[in-house]
Amino acid sequence: MDIEIIKEHISDVVRETNFEGLGNKKVGKVRDIYIADDHITLISTDRHSSFDRIIAHVPFKGAVLNQISAFWFENTKDIIQNHVIKLPDPNVLTARKCEPLPIECVMRGYITGVTGTSLWTHYNKEGRRDFGNFVLPEGLKKNQKLSENVFTPTTKSDEHDRPITPAEIVSEGILSQELTDELERVSKALFARGQEIALAQGLILVDTKYEFGLDSDGKLTLIDEIHTPDSSRYWKAATYQERFDKDEEPEYFDKEFPRLWFKDNCDPYKDAVLPEAPPELVAELSRRYIEIYETITGKPFNHDFSLPTLERIKKNLSI
Repeated sequence: MDIEIIKEHISDVVRETNFEGLGNKKVGKVRDIYIADDHITLISTDRHSSFDRIIAHVPFKGAVLNQISAFWFENTKDIIQNHVIKLPDPNVLTARKCEPLPIECVMRGYITGVTGTSLWTHYNKEGRRDFGNFVLPEGLKKNQKLSENVFTPTTKSDEHDRPITPAEIVSEGILSQELTDELERVSKALFARGQEIALAQGLILVDTKYEFGLDSDGKLTLIDEIHTPDSSRYWKAATYQERFDKDEEPEYFDKEFPRLWFKDNCDPYKDAVLPEAPPELVAELSRRYIEIYETITGKPFNHDFSLPTLERIKKNLSI
């Protein structure tokens, strides 16, 4: 989509929803979740968060994330069942209710990252080699491809996630051995499928996270989202090896540049009110989200401009 079209619709964003009749509402960072007796309705808004707060509202972001997840749910349903019932609107997913498992299943194919929880930090700064369920060799470089994909689960907590090994998941009584083994097997299969499809589109799926739940019959089910640019790291495949050989950072889908603008123009951690992000910055971020949707799916991003987005959602949900 041309950036000038995005600029024309810069104010057509879904900031929040307050719909009656869909169930009890929960608010996440990006999605508004309505919980009914036998299903949930997940509405992807256009909120963009950083610094643990909302910093902008990005046109089409919600539709992009929701439809990328839908693409991946459809292309992995032969590996494991997922919670999708239907997509009544580009921003909306109707899903079966599941009991979420208290483990986040993180998969990594490369040693990278800069945060305190990243594999590279543990390896390079802390000198760690034994991660419980796998051991890394000496001499690895940042951004290097691992000899095999690794499963690095964490606990899920409102305060902070804690890295945990599969053996600890069982020994701490969080999940059974059988279910833990199944989580690892399915996570590896999903990640391998994701890498295969992404590579065919010129992308490297570097790492990601999955969430699972149990349906009403106790069957393991993939829930939440899958392989979106908000839950996954993507690099451009064509230039990866050349840049790695030169010790240069890979080309990647960059949605972090708004962070730099806010850090340059305010104190985003302390200021009670943040300045409004420039329209040009927001439009460029929207363009990048649309670009990665089109790259991953191989399809053009189409949008119905006949109604404002929020009105279209209401119409499609018969509200």
